[in-house]
Amino acid sequence: SEKCLLRHFSSIGFWGLVNNAGISTFGETGWLSMETYEKFADVNLLGSIRTTLAFLPLLRKYKGRIVFMSSIIAYFSLGNGIYSMTKAAIEKFCDALRLEMKKFGVRVCIIQPGNYARSTKIQSPVSAEEIWNELSEEEKAAYNKEYIQERANFFNSILSEGSANGNEVVDAMVDALTSPAPKARYMVAKLKEKALVFVCALFPTVVMDSILSYALSK
Repeated sequence: SEKCLLRHFSSIGFWGLVNNAGISTFGETGWLSMETYEKFADVNLLGSIRTTLAFLPLLRKYKGRIVFMSSIIAYFSLGNGIYSMTKAAIEKFCDALRLEMKKFGVRVCIIQPGNYARSTKIQSPVSAEEIWNELSEEEKAAYNKEYIQERANFFNSILSEGSANGNEVVDAMVDALTSPAPKARYMVAKLKEKALVFVCALFPTVVMDSILSYALSK
């Protein structure tokens, strides 16, 4: 497939690449298997890197654009650390790539959406019973069903609050591909989500930890 696409685009030109693939799940660190971590790294991080490397010669040749789908969750985590991990990693990959591609006239842009779970359906509502049944005996000894139910309810409430206006993210992607002066980062999020990122970036870690701990406790 890669050879076929490269052969085709070499003759007609190639302008833009959008790395949009992503998967998400809920669970505290010890609840997830090593296989799950490997799968998420493979899809969310290495998948984008593979595609970028495949098309890099064409993008340099035609001075094109590369757009990556990140998330504000790259800055903090609320029950889905595995997703945050991959998004933080792709941000650093983009930072390096953006500087390296300047000399070739290739622009690298990052889209950082807030909560658009209702638009993307990236994650179905989680079941506390299913989570409990998949836990190891060690994890069951450390937690209880009530705690897992509380966390599942909390995460499901976040999913239900997601924006249904997915066109806002698409508009940012289009601007990144077509604007004469695209932004390095497009944060497409609600005001309170942007405020969380602001606090995370500028305040000591202990402040952000206190805010997130309070949110989780509620």
